[in-house]
Amino acid sequence: MMKANQFLLATMAVGAIGALLVAFAQNERVEQQMAHKTFHLPVEGKLPSLDGAIEWLNSEPLTAPQLRGKVVLVEFWTYTCINWRRTLPYVRAWAEKYKDQGLVVIGVHTPEFEFEKNLQNVHWASKDMGVKYPIAVDSKFAIWRAFGNEYWPAVYFIDAKGNIRHHQFGEGEYAESERIIQQLLTDAGARGVSGELVAVTAPGAEAAPDLGDLKSLENFLGLERTENFTSPGGAVLGKRHTYVASNPLRLNHWSLAGDWTMQRAAAALNEAGGRIVYRFHARDLHLIMGPAARESSVRFRVRIDGHPPGAAHGSDVDEQGNGTVVEQRMYQLIRQPPPIIDRQFEIEFLDPGVEAFSFTFG
Repeated sequence: MMKANQFLLATMAVGAIGALLVAFAQNERVEQQMAHKTFHLPVEGKLPSLDGAIEWLNSEPLTAPQLRGKVVLVEFWTYTCINWRRTLPYVRAWAEKYKDQGLVVIGVHTPEFEFEKNLQNVHWASKDMGVKYPIAVDSKFAIWRAFGNEYWPAVYFIDAKGNIRHHQFGEGEYAESERIIQQLLTDAGARGVSGELVAVTAPGAEAAPDLGDLKSLENFLGLERTENFTSPGGAVLGKRHTYVASNPLRLNHWSLAGDWTMQRAAAALNEAGGRIVYRFHARDLHLIMGPAARESSVRFRVRIDGHPPGAAHGSDVDEQGNGTVVEQRMYQLIRQPPPIIDRQFEIEFLDPGVEAFSFTFG
Protein backbone atom coordinates (compact mmCIF):
# COMPACT_ATOMS: atom_id res chain seq x y z
CA MET A 1 0.00 0.00 0.00
CA MET A 2 1.33 3.41 -0.95
CA LYS A 3 0.30 6.62 0.78
CA ALA A 4 0.40 9.78 -1.29
CA ASN A 5 3.41 12.06 -0.75
CA GLN A 6 4.88 9.95 2.06
CA PHE A 7 7.62 7.34 2.24
CA LEU A 8 6.91 5.51 5.48
CA LEU A 9 9.51 2.77 5.34
CA ALA A 10 9.64 1.92 9.02
CA THR A 11 5.89 2.05 9.47
CA MET A 12 5.32 -0.16 6.45
CA ALA A 13 7.93 -2.62 7.62
CA VAL A 14 6.20 -3.36 10.91
CA GLY A 15 2.61 -2.52 9.96
CA ALA A 16 1.86 -3.17 6.32
CA ILE A 17 3.82 -6.40 6.08
CA GLY A 18 2.18 -7.69 9.26
CA ALA A 19 -1.24 -6.84 7.92
CA LEU A 20 -0.47 -8.47 4.60
CA LEU A 21 0.81 -11.62 6.28
CA VAL A 22 -2.58 -12.00 7.92
CA ALA A 23 -4.43 -11.10 4.73
CA PHE A 24 -2.62 -13.62 2.54
CA ALA A 25 -2.86 -16.41 5.12
CA GLN A 26 -6.45 -17.23 4.13
CA ASN A 27 -7.27 -20.93 4.03
CA GLU A 28 -10.34 -23.04 3.38
CA ARG A 29 -11.53 -22.98 6.98
CA VAL A 30 -11.43 -19.18 7.12
CA GLU A 31 -13.35 -18.94 3.85
CA GLN A 32 -15.96 -21.46 5.03
CA GLN A 33 -16.51 -19.51 8.24
CA MET A 34 -16.81 -16.28 6.27
CA ALA A 35 -19.35 -17.83 3.90
CA HIS A 36 -21.96 -17.78 6.69
CA LYS A 37 -20.97 -14.46 8.19
CA THR A 38 -23.11 -11.33 7.98
CA PHE A 39 -20.95 -8.25 8.04
CA HIS A 40 -21.88 -5.22 10.11
CA LEU A 41 -21.35 -2.38 7.64
CA PRO A 42 -21.96 1.06 9.14
CA VAL A 43 -22.54 3.98 6.81
CA GLU A 44 -19.22 5.79 6.30
CA GLY A 45 -20.60 8.58 4.14
CA LYS A 46 -22.25 9.19 0.79
CA LEU A 47 -20.79 8.50 -2.61
CA PRO A 48 -19.29 11.91 -3.47
CA SER A 49 -19.29 13.57 -6.86
CA LEU A 50 -17.37 11.89 -9.65
CA ASP A 51 -17.01 15.21 -11.45
CA GLY A 52 -13.49 16.38 -12.13
CA ALA A 53 -12.23 13.48 -14.23
CA ILE A 54 -10.43 14.87 -17.26
CA GLU A 55 -11.57 11.87 -19.31
CA TRP A 56 -13.47 8.60 -18.97
CA LEU A 57 -12.29 5.35 -20.56
CA ASN A 58 -14.48 2.32 -21.34
CA SER A 59 -17.63 4.29 -20.48
CA GLU A 60 -19.48 7.53 -20.80
CA PRO A 61 -19.01 9.76 -17.72
CA LEU A 62 -20.82 8.32 -14.71
CA THR A 63 -22.48 10.34 -11.94
CA ALA A 64 -23.48 9.50 -8.38
CA PRO A 65 -27.25 9.93 -9.05
CA GLN A 66 -26.96 7.77 -12.15
CA LEU A 67 -25.46 4.94 -10.07
CA ARG A 68 -28.31 4.76 -7.55
CA GLY A 69 -29.74 1.25 -7.49
CA LYS A 70 -26.33 -0.26 -8.27
CA VAL A 71 -23.70 -1.66 -5.93
CA VAL A 72 -20.53 0.25 -6.76
CA LEU A 73 -16.84 -0.40 -6.16
CA VAL A 74 -14.69 2.71 -6.54
CA GLU A 75 -11.05 1.69 -6.82
CA PHE A 76 -8.20 4.23 -6.68
CA TRP A 77 -5.18 3.10 -8.65
CA THR A 78 -2.14 4.26 -10.55
CA TYR A 79 -0.70 2.01 -13.20
CA THR A 80 2.88 1.67 -11.91
CA CYS A 81 1.82 0.70 -8.37
CA ILE A 82 2.88 -2.88 -7.59
CA ASN A 83 0.40 -3.07 -4.70
CA TRP A 84 -2.44 -2.24 -7.08
CA ARG A 85 -1.16 -4.65 -9.74
CA ARG A 86 -1.49 -7.50 -7.26
CA THR A 87 -5.12 -6.58 -6.45
CA LEU A 88 -6.10 -6.22 -10.11
CA PRO A 89 -6.80 -9.93 -10.82
CA TYR A 90 -9.44 -9.94 -8.08
CA VAL A 91 -11.08 -6.66 -9.06
CA ARG A 92 -11.14 -7.75 -12.72
CA ALA A 93 -12.75 -11.05 -11.73
CA TRP A 94 -15.38 -9.38 -9.51
CA ALA A 95 -16.29 -6.91 -12.24
CA GLU A 96 -16.89 -9.75 -14.69
CA LYS A 97 -18.64 -12.16 -12.31
CA TYR A 98 -21.14 -9.70 -10.82
CA LYS A 99 -21.77 -7.27 -13.68
CA ASP A 100 -25.14 -8.82 -14.57
CA GLN A 101 -26.27 -8.72 -10.94
CA GLY A 102 -25.86 -5.00 -10.49
CA LEU A 103 -22.20 -4.42 -9.63
CA VAL A 104 -20.43 -1.45 -11.22
CA VAL A 105 -16.66 -1.20 -10.78
CA ILE A 106 -15.07 2.21 -11.40
CA GLY A 107 -11.32 2.56 -11.52
CA VAL A 108 -10.20 6.06 -10.57
CA HIS A 109 -6.72 6.53 -12.02
CA THR A 110 -4.93 9.10 -9.87
CA PRO A 111 -1.22 9.46 -10.78
CA GLU A 112 1.75 9.23 -8.46
CA PHE A 113 4.41 10.18 -11.03
CA GLU A 114 4.19 13.04 -13.50
CA PHE A 115 4.34 10.73 -16.52
CA GLU A 116 1.23 8.92 -15.25
CA LYS A 117 -0.75 12.06 -16.09
CA ASN A 118 -0.06 11.43 -19.77
CA LEU A 119 -3.31 10.22 -21.32
CA GLN A 120 -1.50 8.14 -23.90
CA ASN A 121 0.25 6.24 -21.10
CA VAL A 122 -3.03 5.63 -19.25
CA HIS A 123 -4.74 4.44 -22.45
CA TRP A 124 -1.88 2.05 -23.17
CA ALA A 125 -1.59 0.74 -19.62
CA SER A 126 -5.32 0.10 -19.13
CA LYS A 127 -5.48 -1.84 -22.39
CA ASP A 128 -2.27 -3.76 -21.73
CA MET A 129 -3.40 -4.75 -18.22
CA GLY A 130 -6.92 -5.72 -19.19
CA VAL A 131 -8.76 -3.02 -17.25
CA LYS A 132 -12.09 -3.18 -19.07
CA TYR A 133 -14.36 -1.59 -16.47
CA PRO A 134 -15.03 2.20 -16.49
CA ILE A 135 -12.02 4.37 -15.71
CA ALA A 136 -12.20 7.97 -14.47
CA VAL A 137 -8.90 9.66 -15.30
CA ASP A 138 -8.37 11.77 -12.18
CA SER A 139 -5.15 13.55 -13.07
CA LYS A 140 -6.12 16.68 -11.11
CA PHE A 141 -6.96 14.67 -7.94
CA ALA A 142 -10.53 16.00 -7.90
CA ILE A 143 -12.20 12.65 -7.11
CA TRP A 144 -9.34 11.70 -4.79
CA ARG A 145 -9.99 14.83 -2.71
CA ALA A 146 -13.76 14.31 -2.80
CA PHE A 147 -13.29 10.92 -1.13
CA GLY A 148 -10.59 12.21 1.22
CA ASN A 149 -8.48 9.31 -0.02
CA GLU A 150 -4.78 8.88 0.80
CA TYR A 151 -3.79 5.46 -0.54
CA TRP A 152 -3.05 3.38 -3.62
CA PRO A 153 -4.78 1.01 -3.91
CA ALA A 154 -7.99 1.88 -2.09
CA VAL A 155 -11.43 0.33 -2.70
CA TYR A 156 -14.69 1.86 -1.47
CA PHE A 157 -17.84 -0.28 -1.34
CA ILE A 158 -21.07 1.65 -2.03
CA ASP A 159 -24.56 0.22 -1.57
CA ALA A 160 -27.55 0.67 -3.87
CA LYS A 161 -28.67 3.73 -1.89
CA GLY A 162 -25.39 5.55 -2.54
CA ASN A 163 -23.92 4.99 0.92
CA ILE A 164 -20.25 4.07 1.47
CA ARG A 165 -20.43 0.93 3.61
CA HIS A 166 -16.86 -0.33 3.69
CA HIS A 167 -13.33 0.40 2.48
CA GLN A 168 -10.15 -1.59 1.93
CA PHE A 169 -6.75 0.08 1.83
CA GLY A 170 -3.87 -1.90 0.38
CA GLU A 171 -3.63 -5.53 -0.62
CA GLY A 172 -5.35 -8.54 0.88
CA GLU A 173 -8.72 -9.28 2.50
CA TYR A 174 -9.98 -10.63 -0.84
CA ALA A 175 -12.39 -13.21 0.58
CA GLU A 176 -13.91 -10.66 2.96
CA SER A 177 -14.19 -8.09 0.18
CA GLU A 178 -16.02 -10.48 -2.11
CA ARG A 179 -18.39 -11.56 0.69
CA ILE A 180 -19.21 -7.90 1.25
CA ILE A 181 -19.96 -7.47 -2.46
CA GLN A 182 -22.28 -10.49 -2.27
CA GLN A 183 -24.00 -9.11 0.83
CA LEU A 184 -24.57 -5.67 -0.70
CA LEU A 185 -25.93 -7.21 -3.91
CA THR A 186 -28.28 -9.47 -1.96
CA ASP A 187 -29.45 -6.52 0.14
CA ALA A 188 -30.16 -4.67 -3.11
CA GLY A 189 -32.43 -7.49 -4.31
CA ALA A 190 -30.09 -9.17 -6.78
CA ARG A 191 -31.09 -12.74 -7.54
CA GLY A 192 -28.86 -15.77 -7.74
CA VAL A 193 -25.81 -14.26 -6.06
CA SER A 194 -23.38 -17.14 -5.78
CA GLY A 195 -21.69 -17.74 -2.46
CA GLU A 196 -18.62 -19.08 -4.22
CA LEU A 197 -15.51 -16.98 -4.43
CA VAL A 198 -13.61 -16.21 -7.61
CA ALA A 199 -10.62 -18.42 -8.34
CA VAL A 200 -7.68 -16.25 -9.30
CA THR A 201 -4.45 -17.35 -10.94
CA ALA A 202 -2.12 -14.37 -11.10
CA PRO A 203 1.05 -14.64 -13.19
CA GLY A 204 3.96 -12.23 -13.57
CA ALA A 205 3.85 -8.99 -11.61
CA GLU A 206 0.26 -9.70 -10.52
CA ALA A 207 1.31 -12.69 -8.39
CA ALA A 208 1.00 -12.34 -4.62
CA PRO A 209 4.25 -11.33 -2.89
CA ASP A 210 6.45 -13.82 -1.08
CA LEU A 211 5.99 -12.17 2.30
CA GLY A 212 8.05 -14.70 4.20
CA ASP A 213 11.15 -13.57 2.33
CA LEU A 214 10.34 -9.91 1.78
CA LYS A 215 12.94 -7.74 3.54
CA SER A 216 13.12 -4.94 0.97
CA LEU A 217 10.45 -2.29 0.51
CA GLU A 218 9.83 0.44 -2.04
CA ASN A 219 12.62 2.96 -2.50
CA PHE A 220 12.65 5.99 -4.77
CA LEU A 221 15.58 7.09 -6.93
CA GLY A 222 14.77 10.80 -6.99
CA LEU A 223 16.54 12.85 -4.36
CA GLU A 224 13.29 14.11 -2.81
CA ARG A 225 12.27 10.71 -1.42
CA THR A 226 15.21 8.34 -1.68
CA GLU A 227 16.71 6.38 1.21
CA ASN A 228 20.15 4.81 1.68
CA PHE A 229 21.99 6.32 -1.31
CA THR A 230 25.68 5.56 -0.83
CA SER A 231 27.74 6.72 -3.84
CA PRO A 232 30.83 8.51 -2.49
CA GLY A 233 30.27 12.26 -2.15
CA GLY A 234 26.51 11.90 -2.05
CA ALA A 235 23.92 13.13 -4.56
CA VAL A 236 24.06 16.37 -6.52
CA LEU A 237 20.59 17.74 -7.25
CA GLY A 238 19.77 18.89 -10.77
CA LYS A 239 23.32 18.78 -12.20
CA ARG A 240 25.25 16.30 -14.31
CA HIS A 241 27.62 14.37 -12.13
CA THR A 242 29.85 11.32 -12.53
CA TYR A 243 29.01 8.84 -9.77
CA VAL A 244 30.99 5.84 -8.53
CA ALA A 245 29.28 2.73 -7.17
CA SER A 246 29.86 1.82 -3.54
CA ASN A 247 31.35 -1.56 -2.74
CA PRO A 248 30.34 -3.40 -0.65
CA LEU A 249 26.69 -2.42 -0.19
CA ARG A 250 24.60 -3.08 2.91
CA LEU A 251 21.09 -4.49 2.59
CA ASN A 252 18.63 -2.01 1.06
CA HIS A 253 21.38 0.45 0.14
CA TRP A 254 22.06 1.55 -3.41
CA SER A 255 24.40 3.61 -5.57
CA LEU A 256 24.90 4.97 -9.06
CA ALA A 257 27.84 4.64 -11.45
CA GLY A 258 28.37 6.81 -14.52
CA ASP A 259 27.08 10.17 -15.76
CA TRP A 260 23.69 10.86 -14.17
CA THR A 261 21.53 13.83 -13.22
CA MET A 262 19.76 13.30 -9.92
CA GLN A 263 16.35 14.96 -10.17
CA ARG A 264 13.77 15.36 -7.43
CA ALA A 265 11.63 12.48 -8.73
CA ALA A 266 14.08 10.39 -10.78
CA ALA A 267 17.66 9.61 -11.71
CA ALA A 268 18.30 10.50 -15.38
CA LEU A 269 21.14 8.95 -17.36
CA ASN A 270 23.17 11.24 -19.63
CA GLU A 271 25.65 8.82 -21.22
CA ALA A 272 25.62 5.12 -22.12
CA GLY A 273 27.16 2.73 -19.63
CA GLY A 274 25.53 4.10 -16.50
CA ARG A 275 24.67 1.60 -13.79
CA ILE A 276 22.39 1.28 -10.75
CA VAL A 277 23.46 -1.14 -8.02
CA TYR A 278 21.07 -2.27 -5.25
CA ARG A 279 21.42 -4.77 -2.39
CA PHE A 280 18.03 -6.42 -1.79
CA HIS A 281 16.27 -9.39 -0.20
CA ALA A 282 13.07 -10.43 -2.01
CA ARG A 283 11.78 -12.90 -4.57
CA ASP A 284 10.88 -10.14 -7.04
CA LEU A 285 12.59 -6.89 -7.98
CA HIS A 286 10.85 -4.28 -10.14
CA LEU A 287 12.07 -0.93 -11.43
CA ILE A 288 9.77 1.88 -12.56
CA MET A 289 11.53 3.56 -15.47
CA GLY A 290 11.08 4.85 -18.99
CA PRO A 291 12.79 6.63 -21.88
CA ALA A 292 13.10 10.37 -21.34
CA ALA A 293 12.07 10.99 -24.96
CA ARG A 294 8.87 9.51 -26.35
CA GLU A 295 9.16 6.94 -29.13
CA SER A 296 12.72 6.11 -28.13
CA SER A 297 14.16 3.02 -26.48
CA VAL A 298 17.03 2.20 -24.12
CA ARG A 299 18.73 -1.20 -24.04
CA PHE A 300 19.86 -2.59 -20.70
CA ARG A 301 21.56 -5.59 -19.12
CA VAL A 302 20.80 -7.03 -15.67
CA ARG A 303 23.15 -8.93 -13.37
CA ILE A 304 22.53 -10.59 -10.01
CA ASP A 305 25.60 -11.20 -7.82
CA GLY A 306 27.68 -10.35 -10.89
CA HIS A 307 26.15 -12.99 -13.18
CA PRO A 308 23.32 -13.17 -15.74
CA PRO A 309 20.05 -13.93 -13.89
CA GLY A 310 19.34 -17.25 -15.63
CA ALA A 311 16.30 -18.82 -13.98
CA ALA A 312 15.96 -15.73 -11.75
CA HIS A 313 15.10 -13.44 -14.66
CA GLY A 314 11.89 -11.40 -14.52
CA SER A 315 9.23 -11.15 -17.21
CA ASP A 316 10.90 -8.12 -18.84
CA VAL A 317 14.36 -9.65 -19.34
CA ASP A 318 15.73 -12.87 -20.81
CA GLU A 319 17.96 -15.42 -19.08
CA GLN A 320 21.04 -13.43 -20.10
CA GLY A 321 19.56 -10.34 -18.45
CA ASN A 322 18.90 -8.42 -21.66
CA GLY A 323 15.94 -6.09 -22.02
CA THR A 324 14.75 -2.82 -23.54
CA VAL A 325 12.99 0.16 -21.97
CA VAL A 326 10.25 1.29 -24.35
CA GLU A 327 7.37 2.58 -22.21
CA GLN A 328 7.24 4.53 -18.96
CA ARG A 329 6.12 1.76 -16.62
CA MET A 330 7.13 -0.82 -14.04
CA TYR A 331 9.53 -3.50 -15.31
CA GLN A 332 9.89 -6.87 -13.59
CA LEU A 333 13.62 -7.57 -13.69
CA ILE A 334 14.10 -10.36 -11.14
CA ARG A 335 11.90 -13.27 -10.05
CA GLN A 336 14.21 -15.68 -8.32
CA PRO A 337 13.60 -19.25 -7.16
CA PRO A 338 14.45 -20.28 -3.59
CA PRO A 339 16.52 -19.89 -1.58
CA ILE A 340 15.91 -16.17 -1.14
CA ILE A 341 18.95 -14.49 0.40
CA ASP A 342 20.59 -11.07 0.26
CA ARG A 343 21.54 -10.42 -3.38
CA GLN A 344 23.32 -7.67 -5.26
CA PHE A 345 21.35 -6.41 -8.24
CA GLU A 346 22.94 -4.39 -11.03
CA ILE A 347 21.43 -2.86 -14.15
CA GLU A 348 23.64 -1.34 -16.85
CA PHE A 349 22.10 0.84 -19.57
CA LEU A 350 23.67 0.41 -22.99
CA ASP A 351 22.10 3.63 -24.31
CA PRO A 352 21.62 7.06 -22.69
CA GLY A 353 18.27 8.68 -22.03
CA VAL A 354 16.60 6.56 -19.36
CA GLU A 355 14.79 7.95 -16.29
CA ALA A 356 14.54 5.62 -13.28
CA PHE A 357 11.96 6.41 -10.61
CA SER A 358 11.65 3.68 -7.95
CA PHE A 359 12.33 0.08 -6.95
CA THR A 360 9.55 -2.15 -5.67
CA PHE A 361 9.72 -5.73 -4.42
CA GLY A 362 7.57 -8.78 -3.93
